[in-house]
Amino acid sequence: MIRINIHEAKTHLSRYLDRVRRGETIVVCKRNVPVAEIRPIPAAPTGPRPIGLERGKISIPPSFFEPLPQDLLAGFDGGAEGRGSSAPRRR
Repeated sequence: MIRINIHEAKTHLSRYLDRVRRGETIVVCKRNVPVAEIRPIPAAPTGPRPIGLERGKISIPPSFFEPLPQDLLAGFDGGAEGRGSSAPRRR
């Protein structure tokens, strides 16, 4: 870990960022009191995302595939059954 003051960081930022890119951590100080830390960000995954990570952990009940009740379907279509009788109709 490297400790540098703000003036040094501003003067040689690109040099220090190269060191951070190689994995070092830098502590930035103001009058020798630490105020910030600069560290590398983990690299984003470059390969394809694996399929089936949760296989066997999730189960969908057969009722999931049953048709929805008519009053609920009417609510999606804007029908009166899906809302209360006192609800104003929006356009």
